[in-house]
Amino acid sequence: MSDPTTQTIKKRRVFYIPGYDPFPPRRYRELYRKEGAAQGAISDYHVELSAKETSGQAFGWHVQGRMDGTVTETDIEVLVWSDIVQDSMQQGILATYGLLIRTAWTYIRTGALFRLMRLRKGPVIAALYPVVFLLVQLLIALLAAYGTYRLIGIWLPWWAGLAGLAIVPALLGWFKRQDGRFFAYYLMHDYAYSASTRGSNPPELEARISEFVALISGAMSETDVDEVLVVGHSSGAHLAVSVLADMIDEGIAPGGPKLAFLSLGQVVPMVSFLPEAKRLRRDLQNLSQSDALFWLDVTAPGDGCAFALCDPVSVSGVAPDAKRWPIVISAAFTQTLSPARWQELRWRFFRLHFQYLCAFDRPGDYDYFQITAGPKALADRFEGRRPSKSRIEAAINRYTEVAS
Repeated sequence: MSDPTTQTIKKRRVFYIPGYDPFPPRRYRELYRKEGAAQGAISDYHVELSAKETSGQAFGWHVQGRMDGTVTETDIEVLVWSDIVQDSMQQGILATYGLLIRTAWTYIRTGALFRLMRLRKGPVIAALYPVVFLLVQLLIALLAAYGTYRLIGIWLPWWAGLAGLAIVPALLGWFKRQDGRFFAYYLMHDYAYSASTRGSNPPELEARISEFVALISGAMSETDVDEVLVVGHSSGAHLAVSVLADMIDEGIAPGGPKLAFLSLGQVVPMVSFLPEAKRLRRDLQNLSQSDALFWLDVTAPGDGCAFALCDPVSVSGVAPDAKRWPIVISAAFTQTLSPARWQELRWRFFRLHFQYLCAFDRPGDYDYFQITAGPKALADRFEGRRPSKSRIEAAINRYTEVAS
């Protein structure tokens, strides 16, 4: 920050941008309520939630944090794009298999898949999982149809056995209805959303980004606010990059609240490694050298769905000489979760991807609730914090062209 002077935060605005999530944002309020109470009991502080009025593409709540003998008032708003996600998922079974082919071909033909594997295999395996699992579902359905055909053929003419083909759509429909357990359709649409445009933002997403810019810019003009914190989780991290880059490009008046960006469990390379992600690469480049904000990137090697400790600017091949951000650190799940808790969660991959928003029973310097409801600004809390020694900064991306 241009002014590193420590300041007690009395009032904060938090804007949370979720990842590719079709569910209503109320789940984030309830998660905050439950996990904030749990972390408060562990760390000896108190966070209390109450209702808050919002308008436009936002849903929020108010938090009063009592920490270190100080009361901090925080308004948290979830910037909603779940309706866009829902619309993108309104496709039938046949269309989803078409997406599977096009998405896999896009990542293979552009070479992005193989370069991503050089960074972290975990998120690439997560990306391949829906492809493999959907193909397995199809194979099971076809084998069941063939078995039915052979069974009917024992007593009836061969052509009567063709009725067994009816099993294929029935079984595939059953698998789709069970996707709340398997996540195959959900993940397939997630990766297909960016791949369908080869990394550029669809018009509806660009329009939503503009709305987010207006909302956050409005908070930056409030004279009684001490800090404006933007939190981007998962694929919401790369949306936050573009939102903040647009805000800064439009100009931020001096003397206002401190501006901070917290990216959590980011999957930026899944998009920035695609050929048409020129806008995102430009925004990464610009944001990384801006003195208008403080940017902390938090991931964990235990999160198999994130590009853990991969500097999203550097690995995308767009790091400028004047690069300042992000500071890349680890949430270190194996250290900040007790052995018993880690054993309970380690194979729950999707749950671990949300651990950044949850309580740690052996907390370190990363504490989501102290960051969002405590008396210290993000820049002050992590002032002097050195980035993780094991971070990955190699410029792996083949596509480095940025938008003009």
